[in-house]
Amino acid sequence: MDRTRPLTLLLAGALAAGGLLALTPAAAVAADSEVARNGGFEAGLDGWTCTAGSGAVVSSPVHGGTKALQATPAGSDNAKCSQTVTVKPNSSYELSGWVRGSYVYLGASGTGTTDVSTWTASAPAWQRLSTRFTTGASTTSVTIYTHGWYGTPAYQADDLSLFGPGGDPVQLPAAPTGLAAGSPTSTTVPLTWTAVSGATSYHVYRGTTKVQTVTGTSATVTGLTASTPYTFQVTAANSAGESPKSAAVTATTTSGGGGNPGLPAHALVGYLHASFANGSGYTRMADVPDSWDVINLAFGEPTSVTSGDIRFSLCPATECPNVESVADFKAAIKAKQAAGKKVLISIGGQNGQVQLSTTAARDTFVSSVSKIIDEYGLDGLDIDFEGHSLSLQTGDTDFRNPTSPVIVNLIQAVKTLKAKYGAGFVLTMAPETFFVQLGYQYYGSGPWGGQDPRAGAYLPVIHALRDDLTLLHVQDYNSGSIMGLDNQYHSMGGADFHIAMTDMLLTGFPVAGNSERFFPALRPEQVAIGLPASTQAGNGHTSPAEVNKALDCLTKKTNCGSYQTHGTWPALRGLMTWSINWDRYNQWQFSQNFDAYNWS
Repeated sequence: MDRTRPLTLLLAGALAAGGLLALTPAAAVAADSEVARNGGFEAGLDGWTCTAGSGAVVSSPVHGGTKALQATPAGSDNAKCSQTVTVKPNSSYELSGWVRGSYVYLGASGTGTTDVSTWTASAPAWQRLSTRFTTGASTTSVTIYTHGWYGTPAYQADDLSLFGPGGDPVQLPAAPTGLAAGSPTSTTVPLTWTAVSGATSYHVYRGTTKVQTVTGTSATVTGLTASTPYTFQVTAANSAGESPKSAAVTATTTSGGGGNPGLPAHALVGYLHASFANGSGYTRMADVPDSWDVINLAFGEPTSVTSGDIRFSLCPATECPNVESVADFKAAIKAKQAAGKKVLISIGGQNGQVQLSTTAARDTFVSSVSKIIDEYGLDGLDIDFEGHSLSLQTGDTDFRNPTSPVIVNLIQAVKTLKAKYGAGFVLTMAPETFFVQLGYQYYGSGPWGGQDPRAGAYLPVIHALRDDLTLLHVQDYNSGSIMGLDNQYHSMGGADFHIAMTDMLLTGFPVAGNSERFFPALRPEQVAIGLPASTQAGNGHTSPAEVNKALDCLTKKTNCGSYQTHGTWPALRGLMTWSINWDRYNQWQFSQNFDAYNWS
């Protein structure tokens, strides 16, 4: 107590003598303090937002306390974690923090003057980064962040601090207005709303359940049931909390007519080498066992890459001495259909490059494919475009609104065929993992160019045709390692690969790490797993025991191994294989294992 008395007396004397002016409110300066919230991550990610789900809180390694941030770059996402804080105009701040890893950045944006950042190329042990900035004359908030670099391993950050004058209290944002629903699909509803001043994020509610958090003014709600009405509301949020809910909007999902035109609950799909010979030998249509529910005739091929003119004929007798006559082939197709089987023409394959780069090629594709379907009395179409058939032009970055002619024309052509043949038209697709699941990391040539423009190129086709699509059976073979939703790489040949790749299709994923461009999940009855029938049929052969493990995990949540799926899907449609011919060569091991599998 006594230690304060001399200062009190001094001030009193000075004021009484008139030698000093009294301090006015304008002269008072806010004390410097810690402005960042939860900089030590002891409260998890509270206050922080990480791109594409890249961030997590770990208990080791830590710099201080018991928790730290760990974030993992993936594809075109650099694992940026950020927080928006309130500040005072015309004020100085020090930003600092401790980091570990390669190429770790710490910075501040929206300062109103010069945005700042600092970084380290290599920090095998904890290293302190720091920088300073001054806010602009009207700046009341800044965003502080940390991030890694593309293609590098996970980094850690801890004890992040922004020290300086605290800003005015953040005001709770108003409820969003203008909430509207776009055109639903059988499983998704797109939503848009008007931006709210002061909001840093928005929460989307389906009924009373919060289903998404986004930073922009749009979202697509996924995982919905066909022909079902849903009610949605949105709230705005910032560090002060969450606004009241917006006015509600109701939308009804479509019927999803492409789901099941006469297929059994669990189906086996196989390709029949009808137009060529190889080491597996020729198999007549009449000799295909009843195990096969969908038979894809391989292949219809174009007269040239860009013509769109698709032709199909039976294997020449010089190559396939036991080939049946065209009349017998057609009669066998009718017999299969009478037994409840579906027979499709598969377009493409390894050697059948198809690029519908013009509307003329599109129209020729429709007419020539129709001619094949009509001549042989087929049930539909399988799209097996491989190689360089599909690629994305520079600047075509949103799978929901493609602009590349080869993509747009293919979508239009298939929609025309579907409209021509009606609800019973069977549409299947057999893309490679490069064109689908790789889209989780890379999409087209990327935001800065230089990537393979074919990466993820099937995604806009699948998305646009999802209500017409009967089956998607991605080729889980002849594939490099692919990153799953656990941000780990998975390789061919075992149950793990099929579990991780299929989980991506049934859960959905942000394309190229962009959470606002989310590829919605497919319905489980639209998905089958594609595998080679024997070791000779393709790289990535999976033993029957491992196939069964994958089915157990996906449909029953048993035998899952280390990968944790995001759901359980007993309605998973089944399996596809290359090929019926190779299965026959291998004493029907693949199909007999499928027939024996217990789905219950």
